[in-house]
Amino acid sequence: MLKNRNFRRRVLIVQPYIPAYRTSFFNLLRCRLDAEDIALEVLHGSPPPVQAERRDSDVCACSEQVPTRRLSLPGEKSLIWRRLPDRATSADAIILGQALQNLEAYPLLLRQQIGRFTGHAPPIAFWGHGRTYTKSVSRLEAWAKDVLTLKGSWFFSYTEGGAAHVATRGFPRDRITVVRNSVDTTELTAIRNRAKVPGTSQHAEAALLRKQYNLVPGLTALFLGSLDRPKRVSFLLESAERIAGELPGFRLLVAGEGTDRGLVDDAASRPGSVVVALGRASRRFAALLGAVSDVMLMPGRVGLCAVDSFALQTPVVTTDWPWHAPEFEYLDNGRNAITTPDDPIAYAAAVIALLCDAPRLEMLRAACAADAAEYTVEDMAARFCDGLHHMLGEAVGAGVA
Repeated sequence: MLKNRNFRRRVLIVQPYIPAYRTSFFNLLRCRLDAEDIALEVLHGSPPPVQAERRDSDVCACSEQVPTRRLSLPGEKSLIWRRLPDRATSADAIILGQALQNLEAYPLLLRQQIGRFTGHAPPIAFWGHGRTYTKSVSRLEAWAKDVLTLKGSWFFSYTEGGAAHVATRGFPRDRITVVRNSVDTTELTAIRNRAKVPGTSQHAEAALLRKQYNLVPGLTALFLGSLDRPKRVSFLLESAERIAGELPGFRLLVAGEGTDRGLVDDAASRPGSVVVALGRASRRFAALLGAVSDVMLMPGRVGLCAVDSFALQTPVVTTDWPWHAPEFEYLDNGRNAITTPDDPIAYAAAVIALLCDAPRLEMLRAACAADAAEYTVEDMAARFCDGLHHMLGEAVGAGVA
């Protein structure tokens, strides 16, 4: 039905900003839609202060920055208005982030409602977590988010858990697409695997890393991600000291940037420290770090690092802290990861036990390798594209677009 149209359709996605990890997804989605004669535009604002501190913003071939105004509110909240170009209202579909603070959503939803009668407004979809995973919200906020989501014509959920939540709130299950949020791990996997093969340049680089930082096989842990409050850096550093006290030769490689970078630098600068501060790592360098590491220590928020851990075959050891991101659902305690009680002593003990149990660690690594093929950005783009096809088909049938 789509190919019989005599003009090119347009899909708009509105983003707060474009993180570097998201560019591969947008580029893949653009290529898929372009092959179906559908144009993709990604409109975005500038990165919020915390994300700007991480220095991870990017652009892609189909992106355009739009003017953004931000009003700060008490309690680290804010309202955001992105001034979308006039052509946005003539798009065939608009996908917005599922957030109450995005003020551009409300006039677009009103236009969609009017368009149900006039036939001259794009359908609005939301994509996001489904429910609020990473912080406590009031009943009023949770209710308001559910009401907002139900106004959409379609929902693109990061994970199955988010989709289930939205469905229990009354959103039609046949209008929900689970995209299985992921990142591009192609380079991570390829370099990590080559680094394990003697005679390759990557193997030589990995050997140099081990020599440079005095890394002992079987006693090396990796932290990979942003260094800010949700990652619980103090917990991480305390645990590393406890582990080192029981396992001489243990090292913790910390790769990341953020507001708590100073805590890592201070720990690494102490005489005899087991912490190695590496700063923000490129994907290539992250792959080499994975090749010389045995486990990934993430006592705080687990999100897309779960996907990286699968590609690097460095099983995540985390805690049952309540504010993990949706991708925490990808972890299966005892099969591809370890989840401990939320206590530094229990956490350190679990890491020590795992590093001292080579067969168990190898079992976890094998599960990570298997799951790496299940969570890919290519699959995510395919799922998103499929959902868009269904959404556009629904819009044609309803006379909305």
